[in-house]
Amino acid sequence: MKIEEAIKSSKFVSPQSKLIINLAFTASHFAHLHKHLLDPFDITIQQFNILRILRGRYPKTYSLKEITERMIDKMSNTSRLIDKLIQKGWVERIICPKDRRQVDIGITPAGLNLIAEASDAMDKATVEHLYKMSEKEMEQLNALLDKMRD
Repeated sequence: MKIEEAIKSSKFVSPQSKLIINLAFTASHFAHLHKHLLDPFDITIQQFNILRILRGRYPKTYSLKEITERMIDKMSNTSRLIDKLIQKGWVERIICPKDRRQVDIGITPAGLNLIAEASDAMDKATVEHLYKMSEKEMEQLNALLDKMRD
């Protein structure tokens, strides 16, 4: 669907304005989709992101700072999110044996199971929503988005 149809507007101030509106609309669309997919798992997209980060390093751990640096949403309160994941039994704090002042975060077996199930749901939905794009088009779009942020 074209952005003009989606927001019921045919006029934009400039191509730049249309692009920013289109990006914001698309990001919002996928945020709503992800929320809907993750609700049955009782997890937010930010918590999902933390679990993905920790799964990528498993069985090793990350410090809170390292997790924060890898977050997609840099405005997230990572410490609060970690606390909620600990309460749910999906991650744990591990005191560093070399420096007892340092506390690392690791994913638990329950967290690994949850992220596997949630990732399957997310992957299936992603394929369903991106089926119209070729791999080459996805690579081009990724390159353009990277260029925008430079």
